[in-house]
Amino acid sequence: MIDLLKLQNGSDIRGVAAEGIADEPVTLTPDAVNLIGQAFVKWLSAKSGKPATELKIGVGHDSRITADLMKNAFITGASAAGATLYYCGLVSTPSMFMTVVFPEFKFDGSVMITASHLPFNRNGLKFFDPNGGLEKADIKEILTLAKTLELAACNKEAIACDSLSVYTKSLCEKIKAGVNAENYDKPLAGLRIVVDAGNGAGGFFVEQVLAPLGADTTGSQFLEPDGMFPNHIPNPEDKVAMEAIKTAVVKNEADLGIIFDTDVDRMAAVLPDGSAVNRDAIIAMMAAILAKDYPGSTIVTDSVTSDRLTDFLENELKLKHHRFKRGYKNVINESIRLNNEGITSPLAIETSGHGALSENYFLDDGAYMAVKLLIATALAAKEGKKVGSFIEKLAKGFDERELRMKIFAEDFASYGKEVLEAFETRAKEAGYDVAPNSYEGVRLSFHGEDVQGWLLLRMSLHDPLMPMNLEGVRPGDCEKMLAIVKELLAGFDKLDI
Repeated sequence: MIDLLKLQNGSDIRGVAAEGIADEPVTLTPDAVNLIGQAFVKWLSAKSGKPATELKIGVGHDSRITADLMKNAFITGASAAGATLYYCGLVSTPSMFMTVVFPEFKFDGSVMITASHLPFNRNGLKFFDPNGGLEKADIKEILTLAKTLELAACNKEAIACDSLSVYTKSLCEKIKAGVNAENYDKPLAGLRIVVDAGNGAGGFFVEQVLAPLGADTTGSQFLEPDGMFPNHIPNPEDKVAMEAIKTAVVKNEADLGIIFDTDVDRMAAVLPDGSAVNRDAIIAMMAAILAKDYPGSTIVTDSVTSDRLTDFLENELKLKHHRFKRGYKNVINESIRLNNEGITSPLAIETSGHGALSENYFLDDGAYMAVKLLIATALAAKEGKKVGSFIEKLAKGFDERELRMKIFAEDFASYGKEVLEAFETRAKEAGYDVAPNSYEGVRLSFHGEDVQGWLLLRMSLHDPLMPMNLEGVRPGDCEKMLAIVKELLAGFDKLDI
């Protein structure tokens, strides 16, 4: 058996669960999941103070080809450890968290079997308890415990549980109350909404939310679950995926397009003219929707957001932009920290489409973000406006790029730290505008006649890589910034530039 600790990916567990891609041996086996299931019960029992035999745990999964294999292994292990298991079927990750919240269930914990947007051969596990998603340290503790256990058998079956319908009913009620239309039960009547589920778990949004509320969903696509993802990667950051939803929106003359990732904890949107509302734009859109209810509040984002987004948030919406580290748990925890200190922060959101609202348990929920967007779309339509009016004053970016430079040093973390320190020192000596409060990497901004834009050089969270994001305002700006970067990195021969 492989070292279980190598399955940790931040606050999740991920691995190769099926053969099919060369040089990618299976690492997340049913035996490993059996041990992890046992360990989660023991960990949850210790944390909650409840005997294992009193614990109720929900299990759900997305459309991946190894979903049943992983689900059965987890149920066997967790049941053998004494817990009562509830099987929720094909669901979204956010709906699994809500099973520990909704009074109909009030589970002590839950697990979602998913690897988000990763290829078909991958799978993983995301865990929740009443405090939300588990932290990195929790996952390490569970995997460390799992290494001490032996495989266990158990014939006790999980209890079937329709948690998704309770979750979707709550979304419907949110839309009804938010729009408060004359036709209360059909608040989306007259709107055409196109959804692209990418053959993941998000097809329910059409069937159980949009259609019952009166929306015309003509043109919605790839709603059928298929773990081979035959049409495109279910990922709002993927160019092919975004082109697919943009084409569908324009072709069907829709009022709005919505695209989800595999397990529906992320989303992006498309306006009627085919304009993508992702990355900086989805942050701007959600902030604009929330600005009226949270005036002067602080929006927490990841580190790779643009200067033009800061300008929009602070000068147009009169909000504060707190640019933090990458990683959705980092962004969420920072927003929670600010609120605990008395600084109102209603939104923690990454350019990837992970967005969590304080009003929704700080849960990164793509469907809930879609609900907020639908309410805004319906209210705008009442006034004869389009939802795009919320971000019409967000400046357009000309050229965005992400480059990933390999580090060949054995101790890549120390070498990367050395590179960043020298990069910052050299940039300051050259007179460049260095951000004074960058929580991750070194950020430079350029405002001169010769070059305009920004760039961020940082270390990868897990790999021997130095990613660099940059955005130019005009043609040629990115090339000029790249030339500056090469000068500032001169002499670091173990960094592949």
